[in-house]
Amino acid sequence: MQINISFKKQKLDVLDDNGSLLASYAVSTALNGPGEQKDSGCTPRGAHIIRAKIGAGAAPYTVFRGRRPTGEIWTPELAAHYSGRDWILTRILWLSGCEPGFNRLGQVDSMQRYIYIHGTPDTELMGVAASHGCVRMRNTDVIALFDLVPVGTPVWLEDDTARD
Repeated sequence: MQINISFKKQKLDVLDDNGSLLASYAVSTALNGPGEQKDSGCTPRGAHIIRAKIGAGAAPYTVFRGRRPTGEIWTPELAAHYSGRDWILTRILWLSGCEPGFNRLGQVDSMQRYIYIHGTPDTELMGVAASHGCVRMRNTDVIALFDLVPVGTPVWLEDDTARD
């Protein structure tokens, strides 16, 4: 099984071992575009794996901070009270880069940058780059993905934005 994420299409595809499409989801990668540098607000490119899955069994819209549930459930009222917060909801698939010097170790380490695939409020756009660096998904979609893929699943973040 493998996950491919397209920056150009703002889409996440799950493929089986034969390359057949199992599932496809709209996502939102970084507003700042692709890039690996720490504190850049960019989504890293290249080969990654799912290093950890966090939130199994949590209620949809569970709010996470520091990879821990806060006890809150996201609502529009909560969002209004904490405007400007970057909401991490429902499930977290924590990515680890596989390419030393490119997306692993030092100032380019995806895991140390806390790059996740995670749920986001329904008010956030999908299919357009708008995140702070993570890969955002609809909450129902991230639950389905979480249940489908195991820890260790390869994830390829493809910078295909220069292609026609």
